[in-house]
Amino acid sequence: MANVIDDETIEYVAILAKLELTDEERAQAGKDMGRMLDYIDKLAELDTDGVEPMSHIFPVQNVFREDEVKNSDIREQLLANAPQQKEGMFVVPRTF
Repeated sequence: MANVIDDETIEYVAILAKLELTDEERAQAGKDMGRMLDYIDKLAELDTDGVEPMSHIFPVQNVFREDEVKNSDIREQLLANAPQQKEGMFVVPRTF
């Protein structure tokens, strides 16, 4: 394990995460963080020349629909099943 995390960094991360760690948990967290950094270093060794960056694994273009303005005045249909209505609006119980 080439990456060793010092106690100050572990304490700082614990404060940011709002964690109270025991000494045993701090030691384990240090080992875990070191292994994560080792894995990142291993990934950095990969030859990525000629590999195009991508944001998604599938060849998907913009899948969002176009915004279209439509006349959707369906108030009467929406209020048809309302248990109570008043002046074109739903009547609901009070909440505090």
